[in-house]
Amino acid sequence: MKKLLLLSVLAMGFTQAQFFENTEKFTKTDSLKGSNTKFRNFWDVKKYDIVLEADFDTKSIKGSNKISLEIEKNVTNPVFQIDLQNPMKAGKIKASFAITEQKVDGDFIFLHTKQTFKKGEKFTIDIDFSGNPVIAKNAPWDGGWIFKKDKNGNPWMTVADEGIGASIWLPTKDIWSDEPNNGTTFKIITPRDLVGVAGGRLIKKENIGDKIAWTWEVKNPINNYSIIPSIGKYVNFKDTFAGEKGKLDLDYWVLDYNLDKAKKQFEQVKPMMKSFESWFGPYPFYEDSYKLVESPHLGMEHQSNVAYGNHYGNGYLGRDLSDTGIGLRFDYIIIHESGHEWFANNITA
Repeated sequence: MKKLLLLSVLAMGFTQAQFFENTEKFTKTDSLKGSNTKFRNFWDVKKYDIVLEADFDTKSIKGSNKISLEIEKNVTNPVFQIDLQNPMKAGKIKASFAITEQKVDGDFIFLHTKQTFKKGEKFTIDIDFSGNPVIAKNAPWDGGWIFKKDKNGNPWMTVADEGIGASIWLPTKDIWSDEPNNGTTFKIITPRDLVGVAGGRLIKKENIGDKIAWTWEVKNPINNYSIIPSIGKYVNFKDTFAGEKGKLDLDYWVLDYNLDKAKKQFEQVKPMMKSFESWFGPYPFYEDSYKLVESPHLGMEHQSNVAYGNHYGNGYLGRDLSDTGIGLRFDYIIIHESGHEWFANNITA
């Protein structure tokens, strides 16, 4: 009996050792991407001011990002880490502090300094970028840019990067724990026959030669993977919802030939909002409005800029995932992705 008990204990220990053994090998790149390293932990992002232009024919993008930041602790001669994944390239980089050396190591840009920074001081880093970004093979489940044509042959472009990170195209501090406290501005430059849509509210539309610049503003803190451009032959219609915090603007951007379908399908938004607010509290981003934007992939909960690609039908691409019949009474993607505005964008992401 004692031998049997001893063998049992030994077997349990061996099994537990196997279960808890960490066989994964983490690389330096993994640590730099996922950890709040010494290159990140002394500064806090306050705002991103982004400019972007996408070229459908060459499948390329170019633009700039002005990063406003605040120093969180006294530090001497620190190195700032900016994330920008290959094959994207950084161009001119300038800062409101002296950069003594600039190094690129894989997916990271390191900006060296030789000065003392004090807690509370504020600075900016301006980075130009360009290149042919990674193309998504199965968005939104894998990350990357999407360059497609709608059924009328018009360019239709966007990006999905929740897992792989916004630095797949945008130079940024790509760590989930640091959102720009004061939000973003996002200027999307398009040909005259296309529209650029991003999170928040459209604050400016201007002609730039033979192109149009669409500038959007987000006032709330926002996770990096929600900073998403959508470019296509969009038309817009609007509505309002009398919510718990007053009037909530509902903003819809859909492909021109789907306007009638969208007006019918998006009638589900108001009763959804009423239910969600009664259960979970007010929609978290009244200042930035609520938006649905038709996308060439199934959908994603981009903050105040929900991507929608369920083809204007109920269920999940016409299927009832519950096998009860209930799932065909509502549009799964509208409900699911909008729910993430509370349980993702407002809390965990």
